[in-house]
Amino acid sequence: MNIKIKVLFLTLFLSIPSLFFSQQKEGLSIVEKEIKIKSNQYIREVNFQKAQSFFLEKEWDSTLVYSMKQLSIPTKKSELKNYCHYFRGYSFNEKNIHKEAQFELENISKSFEFYFQVKMLLGTIALKQKKYKKAITYFKDFDGNNTPEFFGTRKSNIEHNLGICYLNLKKYDKAEYYFLKSTKTQELKNDTLMLIGGYVDIANLYYVQYKDDLAIPYFQKAYELSKKTNDFNLKRTATKNMAVVEENRKNYPLSLVYRKEFEKWNDSLNNQNKIWEVAKLEKEFAVKQKQKEVTVLEAENKLKVAERNKLFYSAIGLLVLLTAGGYFYSEKIKSNKIIVSQKVALDEMNATKDKLFSIVSHDLRSSVNALKTSNTKLQESLATKNFTELDTQLNTNAAITNGAYNLLDNLLHWALLQTQQGYFEITYMRLFFIVEQVAYNYKPLLLDKNISFENTVTKKDLIDADQESLKIILRNLLDNAIKFSNENGSIKVYSRNTNDTYCELVIEDNGLGMSEGTRLELLKDTALLSKKENENIIGTGLGMQLVKQMLQKNNGKFNIESELGKGTKMIVSLPKTAR
Repeated sequence: MNIKIKVLFLTLFLSIPSLFFSQQKEGLSIVEKEIKIKSNQYIREVNFQKAQSFFLEKEWDSTLVYSMKQLSIPTKKSELKNYCHYFRGYSFNEKNIHKEAQFELENISKSFEFYFQVKMLLGTIALKQKKYKKAITYFKDFDGNNTPEFFGTRKSNIEHNLGICYLNLKKYDKAEYYFLKSTKTQELKNDTLMLIGGYVDIANLYYVQYKDDLAIPYFQKAYELSKKTNDFNLKRTATKNMAVVEENRKNYPLSLVYRKEFEKWNDSLNNQNKIWEVAKLEKEFAVKQKQKEVTVLEAENKLKVAERNKLFYSAIGLLVLLTAGGYFYSEKIKSNKIIVSQKVALDEMNATKDKLFSIVSHDLRSSVNALKTSNTKLQESLATKNFTELDTQLNTNAAITNGAYNLLDNLLHWALLQTQQGYFEITYMRLFFIVEQVAYNYKPLLLDKNISFENTVTKKDLIDADQESLKIILRNLLDNAIKFSNENGSIKVYSRNTNDTYCELVIEDNGLGMSEGTRLELLKDTALLSKKENENIIGTGLGMQLVKQMLQKNNGKFNIESELGKGTKMIVSLPKTAR
């Protein structure tokens, strides 16, 4: 008795509604645009802001955390609850936790503006759980609609899913109807990937009914189409099917040829999966490393421990990359290039941190030593009631403390910037008032050196920038201007509008200035700290690095005009607000 060998079903082509799977031609998807609009409407809901941001970035774990925090806050805004439940249901589905995903989606009310997306997700989950009758009740709602797409989800995909449901329920006539209807649409759109799945499913439909004459041409179509794609899984499935078909036809030599081709694609797929697994491990490692670094940086007494841990984890990262290279010979050259580039980046980062710790420790020690010496003189002046000297020493102590505080403040912001932990929001603002706020805090230092200050920035100048990072930029530049100015000097801050796109803010002093070599060194786009022009003035050069990096995040530009002994102009260019 001739028993037919079953042909493996191709992985189900589920039509999952997703704003990431189908983008509109003119930019963001409709759902993604609506989520961004809601973000502006609920600007005060911090947890919702974070949840929607992580959702759009496909960070599912973080999305689940912040959407849960938002739901734990009592509110009468049903729309806000619906979006949070949608975020959670979608995230659980992406993590293949279907029971939790179903629970969250069923908590969404029918008034939700994208309830169709909810029904599509519930239908897809039911299909994955092999609850075919339940899946049909969701998909059938879209069957009679003549709209070719439901916000990015093609109707042909829904028809294909209905065909899969009826095939598994052994309702072959209905399965044939939906498969053929779906495939006809995909042929018109020339959708290669979906066509391969459609052809294989139709072939299986006929094959399980022993209609070999109808099934084999579709297996052959799927095999020929698979040659045009780079998807190893599709190639493997189509080739395996042909091997089984030829084996059933007792054409063993040809079946063996297909078997060998199947093994080749199977090996390629295994290699690809290993690469993806390594990439996933690297990503998880990178996240844990950043969290570790942030925790350590918050405690000054653990800086040395953080450095050792960083080197340890970096060594593990290199070991993982080197071990991964042994799994696939064909990717050896590419992997080596990646490892070399990462090692160069790591060496530069380590060199920066080593130099930073050396300079910071030296300058902090200098500040503490100067403060210790000044306090000794302060005690002597107090004992002799020399109030003039006492006032001088108090001012000296204030200057030393202010310098050390600015150094630590810059170190903190630099660390947050390197680990990408700082909150950053571009908004429009008037440049004049930001300059006024920053300059107000420096009045005592200006008076101490008898430096005249003038702010002539045009009050009409509107720029787009993150307010807090802009203040840090101005504080560092103004601090440098005061530091390198002579007694009785002058500092001017003014704006220049010579460009339609950028507004130039100039901080000009008539102080020490710098050589051309130093100017060019400061403008270099490098991770290493620049050498100081004047070793007698406390400073690490970290402030200038902070200025350049924060300007890059603000889409701004930086330039310096200076001449040794004739002062310096620090020029910050920021994007103008579109009006």
